[in-house]
Parts: sequence; C-alpha cells; structure tokens
Amino acid sequence: MRPAAARAIARKEYYHLIRDFRSLYLAFAIPLLLILIFGYALSLDVEDVRTMVVDYDRTPLSRDLIRRLDAGTAFRVTARLPRTRDLEAELDAGRTTLGIVIPPGWSAALRADREAPLQVLIDGSDPNFAGITKSYVEAFIQEYNLGLLQAFLDRSGMGAIDIPIDGRVRVWFNENLESRNFIVPGIIAIIIMIVGAMLTSLVIAKEYEDGTMETILSLPVHALEFLVGKAVPYFFIALVDVLIAVLMGQVLFGVVMKSSFWLMILASAIYLCVALSLGFLISILTKSQLVANQLAVLLTYLPSLLLSDFVFPVINMPPLLQKATAVVPATYFIDIMNGLYLRNLGLAELWPSYAVLLGMFCVLGLGTLFALKREGL
Repeated sequence: MRPAAARAIARKEYYHLIRDFRSLYLAFAIPLLLILIFGYALSLDVEDVRTMVVDYDRTPLSRDLIRRLDAGTAFRVTARLPRTRDLEAELDAGRTTLGIVIPPGWSAALRADREAPLQVLIDGSDPNFAGITKSYVEAFIQEYNLGLLQAFLDRSGMGAIDIPIDGRVRVWFNENLESRNFIVPGIIAIIIMIVGAMLTSLVIAKEYEDGTMETILSLPVHALEFLVGKAVPYFFIALVDVLIAVLMGQVLFGVVMKSSFWLMILASAIYLCVALSLGFLISILTKSQLVANQLAVLLTYLPSLLLSDFVFPVINMPPLLQKATAVVPATYFIDIMNGLYLRNLGLAELWPSYAVLLGMFCVLGLGTLFALKREGL
C-alpha cells in the first residue's frame, strides 16, 4: 500500500465531510443527543412510584403506615382517595401505579392480634416495573410486620427474638444499582455503529450514484489504499465521539472508568474497524444510498441496541436469538466496556472478546477488499 495514495483519498473525503452539513450532523449532533437522552431519560431504576391510598380505617395506626410508606425513596403518595372505586378509576387512567386499600377495622384487628388483610393494586402494564414495585411493596410490608411482631412480643413479655437467618447482601461492581452505570458504556457501542457503519454505508454508494466511481476505477489506486483513505476521516471522528462520550459520562452522570483508559481506546479502535468494514461492505454491495442506509439500520444499529445485552438481557431471550447474538459485534464490545467500567478487569480477563472483535475485523475487512476488487479496483 502506498501511503501517499491513501492520504490523497483521505484528504478528498475530509473536504467532502466538512462541506456536507448532514454528514457532520450525523457524526456529532446525533451521538451527543443519544448520550443525553439515554443518560437522562432511559433509566431502569424504580423510584418515586406513584401511590394512591384509600384509608377506610382512618386511625393513627393506618396513618402511620401511610406516613412510613411515603417517607422512603421508593414510593410517593400522591393522593388519598375516599373510595376504592376512585382508586380503580385512577389506575385505569394511568395516573397512578400503585394503590393500597386499608379496610375498616384494620387497626382493631392488629390490636387484637388477629390477621389484618391489606389490599395492594399494581398497574402491570409494564411487567418489569410492576415486578420491581411488587418486590418493594412486599419488602416494605415484611419490615412493617417485623415491627408489629416485635411490639407483640414486648407486650407479651417475651422480649426480643433473634432472626434465624441474617442475610447480609453486598452488591459488587454497581454498588448503588444505578442503571446509568451500564447505560453510558453501552451507548458508546451505539455511537460507534452510527458513525462507523451507518455513515460509511453511504460513502461508496454515493460514488456510484454520482457517477464518480468510474473515474476512481480508472485511477492508479489499489483497493486497500482506497478503503484506508475513505476510512481515516470517519475513524478519527468516531474516536472523538468516544472521547466526548467518556467525558460527558464522567462529568454529567458521574460514571467513572475503573480500569485502563488505553484498553478502552484499543477496544474502541478494533470495534470501530469492524463497524467501518461492515459499512463499506454494505455500501459496495447495494450501490444505493437509500438501500444502504436502510440495510445499515437493520444490520448494525438495531442489533447493537437490541441483541447485545445492552438493554435486554441475552439470557432472557429465546435460544435462537441467544445464538444470533454471537455474531453481533456490539455484544463483545459491551462486554469489554462493562469489564473496564464496572469490574476493573484487564486484558488477561477480557482478551477473548478482543480476539473475537479482531477476528470479525479480519473477516469483514477481507470481504470488503474482495468485493471492491470484484468491482475492478
């Protein structure tokens, strides 16, 4: 490969980029917008669950239950309704997620040491949210029951009791269970695919549509020189986007990388080469910007978002889709990013994912070179 020829192609592509507002918009504005949207809007944490209460008992004990429910960060009591029918209407309208009905005589049953039922209604439209809310409510009721049990034993003169099993839970890697700690590293994979694959999928197709590909084929330029020259501007643009994403994740969301910064750069560079090769291959095979763009969305963006263990856990997918995730490059890149950001791992533990990405780059790169040579370059 002649560096001068590749440099000339890269200079041409650079001038095209700075004159094309749409390409610059896709390269910088959309990735930054994705970081802000995913960082602020996409949250899998369950907090301030909208709660409405129907208190038929109206006693100090029932009011104490409501006060304790509203005191934590998990629930937020927004209204106290007079009837169960009103609560059902609020649930139907989607104005509340959790409803609690305290029946009449509830406090009297507790004071008489009898069973005191409590009705809990949960909006199950979102199964994940409803499941977590159900767990929170059960934990709250269990804690409240322990307090009542201890008060009963004190009244009976039996004193305190020792719980047989004292479970002490310690969460590793993401101690506060904040979803943004794995969302921010995962969104970097999406950004690289947008800049590396979706943009480059239009590059060679544009040459065909503009009729300039015939001129390029007549030049003394080899396929490798052409591809390297075309890829260099997008490679550095994507690296800049990665650095901006890392900086914004740390400054805006407090997501700090625990492991080596240079291992992250190495992983991003290899993954970016995979994305560039895939984008060029799509562009060569389709020769149409419209078709290339649609195909790039189907083959790069959507699998990276849906089949990479980023938003949806792979272990919960059907067996066929679990096998399909093995060919999604973002699966291995996100595994590396989680290891670097959350687990403080090094190359000794993450080298299999690096090796798979490197193998994908070799296969896609050779396939792209072969496809370009078939075109006569």
